Amino acid sequence: MTLTPYTTVMVKRLEHAKNLPLPSYATFGSAGMDLCAAVTEPVILKAYDRALIPTGLQIALPSGFELQIRPRSGLAFNYGITLLNTPGTIDEDYRGEIKVVLINTDHNSFIVERGMRIAQAILIPVVKYNWCEVENLDATERSCSGFGSTGI
Repeated sequence: MTLTPYTTVMVKRLEHAKNLPLPSYATFGSAGMDLCAAVTEPVILKAYDRALIPTGLQIALPSGFELQIRPRSGLAFNYGITLLNTPGTIDEDYRGEIKVVLINTDHNSFIVERGMRIAQAILIPVVKYNWCEVENLDATERSCSGFGSTGI
């Protein structure tokens, strides 16, 4: 297996994240880097509440990439904590703070504490495309069947 070089993402750490670690890979084979909560005090997510959680990071992505923000599987399975807009997309021209929209889908409250790993970020290449309006599309076996038409 050949190793590919890492792509560099410029990051600015905001004041409220000064003592928090930068995102990093947990293992060599990890696809995403964990994002930490840069909250100044604990945030209580009651059942079915949602909150916008700051990470204290601003980034400049390389041209042709997006940063996808996705849930952490452990938080989702063990506590019902997920992202309301998943995956969240950080566009290459966005320069504001990365924030994560957490939602508690469980009936128990959940406390988001400073430095807690709340989401993961994955750098994805973006393919630009154009629409080409046509009168007809090619036929397929599936055609217009959708929403469960292929079975369970």
